[in-house]
Amino acid sequence: MSEVPAGWDCHVHIFDAAAPVRGGHYRPVTRPLEAIEAEAARHGVGHLVLVQPSVYGSDNTLLLQALARTPGRHRGVVVLAGDESDATLEAMHAAGVRGARLNRVSPVGEGAGLAARFAALAPRLAARGWHLQWYAPKSELPTVAALHAKSPVPAVLDHLAGLEAGTADDDPAWTALAALAHQGAWVKLSGWYRLGVDPPYASLAPQVLRLASLFGHRLVWGSDWPHTAFAPDALPAYAALWQPVVEALGRAQAQALRERVPAVYR
Repeated sequence: MSEVPAGWDCHVHIFDAAAPVRGGHYRPVTRPLEAIEAEAARHGVGHLVLVQPSVYGSDNTLLLQALARTPGRHRGVVVLAGDESDATLEAMHAAGVRGARLNRVSPVGEGAGLAARFAALAPRLAARGWHLQWYAPKSELPTVAALHAKSPVPAVLDHLAGLEAGTADDDPAWTALAALAHQGAWVKLSGWYRLGVDPPYASLAPQVLRLASLFGHRLVWGSDWPHTAFAPDALPAYAALWQPVVEALGRAQAQALRERVPAVYR
């Protein structure tokens, strides 16, 4: 068996076109675990964080099946309905799940009642050492910070915490991010193309550098494969989504970031 590369890609999705999806959303094509493993390995990445896509709601079957194929190698972030038994959550943890996701952007994501939803989830996540992953617009970061201020559950913020190019230096999001950093939150350097910019995404470098100054080692990189914002036959090159980190932080610091085992996924 060949040695698994050291690097981590902390945001990928897998899909099966035959699996049932939630209505009013996109219909994915099949994108199996083996495809992203092979692509990532060519770039020195051997460990993946499988994130439950909104299109499957809280049916985490595909994700859990994928984790079971190579036990201990990858990690998972699920979507929870809220009525899962403790035994179900324990089984998820044993499979490699380390967090739950709240999606405030997708048309089939989380709706109203966010405070109550958080209050119900947080104690169960804390009991297992899990985090809460947020896909939220930057305008909601003050709310996220306020919720986590009273909870031991760390936040993980998707896709550069929603900071588009040109975000003002005095935008309220930065105050919220400083509070979240103090609370032990993490940020994903991912989803560049979701932030209103075009390749090579150099205009986001100031945000990356400021986030690095706030969050230190609590930054992770994710490719966002298979890039559902693009047509299935027009996916961006895997390396092109890593290059913005290299350009912003320098090759040595970027490589150290990608090869560090993120504590939030241990």
